[in-house]
Formats: sequence, C-alpha cells, structure tokens
Amino acid sequence: MTQHTRVTMADVAAAAGVSVMSVSYAYGRPDRVSEETRGKVFAAAERLGYTGPHRGAQSLRSGRTNNLAVVLTEKLTYAFDDPQARRFLSGVADACLDTDTGLVLLPNRSVDADADRVRDAAVDGYVFWTTVTGDPLLDVAVSTGRPVCVQGGPQHPGTTLISIDDVAAAEAIARVALTGARRPLVSAFPSDKHRERRLEYGPDPEGVEFPVTRNRLRGYRAAVIAAGLDWADVPVAFGTGSFRAEGVRAMQDHGRALRADAVLAMSDEVALGALEVVHEDGLVVPGDIAIVGWDDTEDAAGAGLTTVAQSLYEQGRSAARAVLGGDAVATPQWRVVRRTSTR
Repeated sequence: MTQHTRVTMADVAAAAGVSVMSVSYAYGRPDRVSEETRGKVFAAAERLGYTGPHRGAQSLRSGRTNNLAVVLTEKLTYAFDDPQARRFLSGVADACLDTDTGLVLLPNRSVDADADRVRDAAVDGYVFWTTVTGDPLLDVAVSTGRPVCVQGGPQHPGTTLISIDDVAAAEAIARVALTGARRPLVSAFPSDKHRERRLEYGPDPEGVEFPVTRNRLRGYRAAVIAAGLDWADVPVAFGTGSFRAEGVRAMQDHGRALRADAVLAMSDEVALGALEVVHEDGLVVPGDIAIVGWDDTEDAAGAGLTTVAQSLYEQGRSAARAVLGGDAVATPQWRVVRRTSTR
C-alpha cells in the first residue's frame, strides 16, 4: 500500500482479522467490543498509519457535531476584553467540558455574511449574547432546527431566554442611587444596532431595540418617578457598549456640564469610567455625587462601588446546558450590593 493511498476502516479490519463494525466500535463505542479486539484493531491501525474515522463523516451519520456556537453581538475581541463576557463564556466553556463539546465564536455584525455563517455552522446549537429585538439572525438560527438560547433577551419564538429580572433590579439599584439626588445622569448601553452616542432626555424605553437597555430604563424610570422627579428631565447618555471609556465620555461630555449628583451606569465598567472623571474633578463620593454600577466585578468591589450582583458565569453555564442537554432554565438570581459609592 503506497503512502498516497488513504487507509480505510476496511483495510484495518482485514489486517486485524475482524469485521468493519468491530473497527467502528473500537473507535466510537469501545464498550461494545472486547479489550482483545480493541488491541488487534489499534495495532493494525498503527501498522497501516490509520488515524481513526473521519469526524465529518461521523457527524453526518450521528447528526451531531459536538460543537456549540456562541453568537456575539459585538466584535469577537469583546469576548476577551470585557470581564463580564469572559465570565459568561467561562460558564459556557464549563458546560462544554462536561459534554466533551467544542466552542465556536461567531460575530453578529448585522452583515449578510453573518447569516450564512450562522446557518452553515457545524454546531449542535446556539447561545446568543444579548441582541436586538427582531434580529434576523435569531430566525436564521431557529430555522436550522437546532436549539437556541438567548442571554438577556429578546424573548424570541423558538428560543429559550435566560435573564435576570432587569426591570426589578434596575428599579432597586436606582432607588439607592437617587437617595438625596436631584440631578441624575443615566450612562446607558446602546439603544439600537447602530450604537450611536447621543444624549436624550427622558427617552421612551419602548423605543429601545436592545432589551437589556430597554428593561433597565424601565426600572430607572420607575425609581425616578418614585423619588418625585420628572423622567422627562433625566438625561440618558447612550453609549456604544459596556466599556470603561463610555463612562469617562459620558461624564466628560455631559456629567460635568449638568452637575450630575448621581450616575446610574448600566455596567461596572461604565461606572468605573465615570468614577475616574469624578476623582479627577476632586468631587467627593458619595457626598457630591453617588455612582452605581451593575455586575459586581472584582474591580467594582475594590472601588467600593454599589452595584447589582448577578452571576454571568452561571447564566453561561445554564444557557449552554439548555442547548446541549435540554435542561430547564431557571430565572437567575440578583441582589443589590451596597458599598461606599452611595449615600
């Protein structure tokens, strides 16, 4: 047999003196053959240079690829740069480890190539990192017949949702931030897929495409009204994402001029950016200005930041288990962690 001839399972069976089915079982279902038979198969395979069954062919026969896709509504680098994305993906990876499943990262940049990439991905299911309401890629993923779980929303037909109650959590953290405050500033996530920075007073949450942003604005609005303030007078600085630089920019561009005495940030990273500017300006926290974040990161704890604690690691693990094993998804827990950044 020349080195240019591909060794087949039948060749190994003939060399080992066993059936082709025995060779297949030796590699794919070793419990179905004796140790002696496995020894003959592997010895013959080594002599012939056979490296095992073709994984693609196995996948076609079984209908499974042992791969899971995580679809990011961000640049792929976000998965490595953002601490909460890393926590979420760690949870996904842990669930994959339990089931000997590979992990595939796919971008969702609202371009045509993304739809083809999602549709053609050799995966057993999809986990979406928060996307916009009406995202066409959700329909693409559902149309494959594979299970789909969405973290943070939206709730979409044919998918499973995993998310804390963002409305209730936002109202709770905002009530803490607004104690003694009259000029709050909301430093928000993007409102839509265009991710344009803008300042808007009292925006209607129902017009916001990102469900996480929309639900947190609903909660903030409820707390503002409960505090006796007019939501129409509250400035909301929409940013491009959950980045520390967005908190810096919101304070520099708007917080200073507005003399904000409370900042409601939609992530700890954004809150920490705002805190940097506050310290630069020599303001006292929380006397001059109170600041709250979201996620309860290690950096937030070190900075004394009041925040909403949730486990994105557990959400990632639960989302992956729902897709890979059909496990039920329970509503994740959250709590307000009060520290020194609020009154």
